[in-house]
Amino acid sequence: MSTMNLTLLTDFYELTMMQGYFKNKANEKVIFDAFYRTNPSNGGYAIAAGLEQVIDYIRNLTFSAEDIDYLRSVGSFDEDFLDYLSTFRFSGDIYAIPEGSVVFPREPLIKVVAPIMEAQLVETAILTIINHQSLIATKASRVCYAAKGNGIMEFGLRRAQGPDAGIYGARAAMIGGCIGTSNVLAGQLFDVPVKGTHAHSWIMSFPDEYTAFKKYAEMYPNACTLLVDTYDTIKSGVPNAIRVFTEMREAGIPLKNYGIRLDSGDLAYMSKKARKMLDAAGFTDAVISASSDLDEYLIDSLKTQGAQITSWGVGTNMITSKDCPAFGGVYKLAAIQAEDGTFIPKIKLSENTEKITNPGNKTVYRIYEKDSGKIKADLIALVDDKFDPAQDLKIFDPIETWKKTTLKGGTYVMREMMTQIFKEGRCVYESPKVMDIRAYCQEELNTLWDEARRLINPHEVYVDLSNRLYEIKSQLLEQMSQS
Repeated sequence: MSTMNLTLLTDFYELTMMQGYFKNKANEKVIFDAFYRTNPSNGGYAIAAGLEQVIDYIRNLTFSAEDIDYLRSVGSFDEDFLDYLSTFRFSGDIYAIPEGSVVFPREPLIKVVAPIMEAQLVETAILTIINHQSLIATKASRVCYAAKGNGIMEFGLRRAQGPDAGIYGARAAMIGGCIGTSNVLAGQLFDVPVKGTHAHSWIMSFPDEYTAFKKYAEMYPNACTLLVDTYDTIKSGVPNAIRVFTEMREAGIPLKNYGIRLDSGDLAYMSKKARKMLDAAGFTDAVISASSDLDEYLIDSLKTQGAQITSWGVGTNMITSKDCPAFGGVYKLAAIQAEDGTFIPKIKLSENTEKITNPGNKTVYRIYEKDSGKIKADLIALVDDKFDPAQDLKIFDPIETWKKTTLKGGTYVMREMMTQIFKEGRCVYESPKVMDIRAYCQEELNTLWDEARRLINPHEVYVDLSNRLYEIKSQLLEQMSQS
């Protein structure tokens, strides 16, 4: 699949602002932060995803002759600006929290340090990429958590909002913890496992259910999962599957990677009945898998009901994040470079406290309890802040400032989360393979307390500000209130 030129994947006002900057402040360097304000699905965390596609976008950011002709036809742009665009390349720096990382509201996921024209142009594409994949990766991680160690297959391509959403949604779902996808193109592009069984149409195309099962087993003896609910699950489907498995066993065909799939009905009841029937016939290791509009809440409920399902195919509700269809990431100006090279912090005010931005040139530190390895809090700090884990550290909620904790020196460790991705327009970071990102994501999720991962009313992981950043923010707010 060739890389598509996404240069014009932007909102029109990014280009009109870009021309305005070109006319007035072409060389001004700024800092923009991409972050989100609320965890998806009322959860306790999110998963960062999509960075590799952001890198591809930045690398291929160039206006073709056709792009320039189109913009000329729009009639809003002057020739000197179009001439500039014809040789445009991104020249700035980008920092990011790596894909697969557990992340929390208000902390920068991506930081762009670049001339203001360049930093403005890349806003829309960065947000659409990061918002989509982070949303689906987060949803997938919740579904996998509900399954309590059972495998989750991503089955959502046909219900995704178009091919790109299906392809990159499958990538994100794999990062979030799925064991495979039904999406063959995603399997090819990202080198991830592809899996699948058969549809009801396979059964209906044969004279009877038994014949359909038998023919399928003959073709795929080492991956024989039979869909048993086309006609009658308990009276027909499961007995015919048992008949085929019995014939395979009597023929000396090794039974491995075999079982049944349920796609309708009362999954808890059907799975328990099917389990008893399979066990009674001697097929105690046959897998019972299920699909049928599953999400984390239904899977959790089925587990509570004692459903005998150990493999799950999840489609619509995961690939669309149906209960929370938008991630809500934003991209805000944080600082402008002065003539002496220092960055002047900038802040956006709002009547809504949550929408007031954090100013300045920042990074993110993660604080872990030394003994447990679990996350204690995240700390948004200025890039030149210094910390010594051997010393006591006082952290506090930047909104409800009376909520304070003192971490004793030697009881905690700190890790800087952001890493440099581009330096002066050149990529200095190599994206891991998707399955490696998935493994990293599982390690990240293990640093969360169970209370932060529960599906309902999770514990909030605090995201605090360093003392210096809090002071600068407070000063700016005070100045604004007096103006």
